[in-house]
Amino acid sequence: MPTARIADRFNWGRQLAAASLLALLAGTASIAGAADLLDTVKARGTLKIATEGTYPPFNFKDKSGQLTGYDVDVARLLAARMGLKAEFIASEWSGILAGLSGNKYDVIVAQVGVNPKREQAFDFSQPYIYSVPQLLVRKDSTASYAALADLKGKRLGVGQGSLYEQQAKAVAGIDVKSYAAAPDTLSDLAIGRIDAALNDSLMAAYLLKNSTLPIKAGAHVGQVEHMAIPFQKGNPQFKAALNQAIDAIRADGSLKAVSLKWFGTDASVAP
Repeated sequence: MPTARIADRFNWGRQLAAASLLALLAGTASIAGAADLLDTVKARGTLKIATEGTYPPFNFKDKSGQLTGYDVDVARLLAARMGLKAEFIASEWSGILAGLSGNKYDVIVAQVGVNPKREQAFDFSQPYIYSVPQLLVRKDSTASYAALADLKGKRLGVGQGSLYEQQAKAVAGIDVKSYAAAPDTLSDLAIGRIDAALNDSLMAAYLLKNSTLPIKAGAHVGQVEHMAIPFQKGNPQFKAALNQAIDAIRADGSLKAVSLKWFGTDASVAP
């Protein structure tokens, strides 16, 4: 190989190595210089909170069109404890995590279950509520579904992008139907388009108490799930402040009071 060609390759290699080093240093500097989310929200004075708005009793709109529910009450308590004003942003569940990735809001308070896949993408607060997956069936149903495996060959309604969708799809043979909003799932269950629905046990109890749909409670079909508040990684000060706020509303009894208000039981502690 000609000497000039060898020299060109050597120089190109040195340039590539130098460029890679500069990029690494620039990225490190960017990370080091990035403001913690706590600084950002404090400067803004508001905490941008995403919630679904169609998931009673956790987050939904009342007759006047105002957001209400367990998650909304908890989010307001936490924002106040952090010295911030709560600013709510409604988002369909199917795109709510993508919106967090795109920095459309600071946190999600909408019954987000913690699992390893989500922990790879986001950081989480400590849990603030616990529940168990539960089936719902029509009142006239004589079928006995004691586990998800019993639904093989049946049509099961779940929330699109939810933890329950993941659980249902992990069982081969279930015809999983995904819905953007819980009321749509239950409407289809009531008219027979699906054989059962899988959702949160606390939501199921609320709906059975307040709904006129011909549905009834089925079996609990899973482990206790803990729900927490996701936010972008790399914000240790924000995480500490958020967890301190959760500890504070737990200690003063306000978190328990909100749970009793919506569920009649204290769902803020693990069963």
